[in-house]
Amino acid sequence: MLQLAPSSGFYVQWLIPDPDPPAPLRLCAPAPRYLPGVTNPLRITATRGPLVESTHAVAVAVTDVDGRLLASSADPQLVTFWRSAAKPFQALPLLEDGGAAHFGLGVEELALACASHSSEPVHLEVTDRFLGKIGCTEGDLACGPHPPLGREVAGRGSREGIALTPKWSNCSGKHSGMLAQARHAGHPTSGYEAKEHPVQRRIMAGMERWTGVPTAQLALAVDGCQATCFGLPLTGMARAYAALGAGATPELATLRDAMTTRPDLVAGSGRSCTDVMLAAPGKVVVKLGADGVYCGALVGTGLGFALKVVDGDMRSLPIALLAVLDALAERSGWSERWSAALPQHGAFDITNTRKTVTGRVQAAGGIAFV
Repeated sequence: MLQLAPSSGFYVQWLIPDPDPPAPLRLCAPAPRYLPGVTNPLRITATRGPLVESTHAVAVAVTDVDGRLLASSADPQLVTFWRSAAKPFQALPLLEDGGAAHFGLGVEELALACASHSSEPVHLEVTDRFLGKIGCTEGDLACGPHPPLGREVAGRGSREGIALTPKWSNCSGKHSGMLAQARHAGHPTSGYEAKEHPVQRRIMAGMERWTGVPTAQLALAVDGCQATCFGLPLTGMARAYAALGAGATPELATLRDAMTTRPDLVAGSGRSCTDVMLAAPGKVVVKLGADGVYCGALVGTGLGFALKVVDGDMRSLPIALLAVLDALAERSGWSERWSAALPQHGAFDITNTRKTVTGRVQAAGGIAFV
């Protein structure tokens, strides 16, 4: 039967073959919570004929650099893993502690350190150059290979039987940055990805500063690339991105500018991170994360945001991103409307095996400003 664990806000499914004791079978998505007055929160709906067949709730937090909540949808305090949207703040100590200057790392290496790249030739080339500058090799990378995120590259790799190696991981830039931090600080490079390693402890200290979340309150786990990942409220993520967008320190401004100068390295051809930043050069910085996370900032406004498609539905993620960006642009008096400029990442028709349109996936509701 289905029971609600009231203290956690999670639905827990119990399988009870024996009443002594009931054992939890699996932990499901959080039951959506809504702030008072939020009557039409952002969600992504999929229709079939006249009915809404599925709904994907979207939790959103918009804050300023001090963490003041300015707008929200659903539960802006939702605690979830930052996943790859944390990458700029995993790379930040490399600048703050002098490693980037020591190794002569430029815009390309810094952009790749913040990237979930598509394994295109340029990404592999920059990875090789990055590793060479810091005196490491591909064998030092803790990340494992996976099918490329870019469709064209993945198709070519499959057709040509290319043997994928660690540098093909979308996280190879992040891992190169962590190796650089270890080398510069004189720490062992072995185990740099583990939560106990000084590199990860240094990263956590920086996260506390920019998110406002004490290190002891971060949820720690292992990400898909083997590195430590961090769970925290959306408000903390948004606060950090507000600082990134504002260039609150010279180091944050340098990372932001690397991402917006080379958005092709942050993701890849045809992907939403790259296309959103290309559509408004220098005006927006965004970064996605697995399982439905997106973070970003409108440069110069002091606004940062974090969103989570609560059930992790990735097809809903870019639609939710464009909806939030459009709302923030309108509120800030900007003319940009990313939904109109990037229809390939927005609402789309659902078709069946005969190419008949059977429904549509699109945004409904929106964010509410305080």
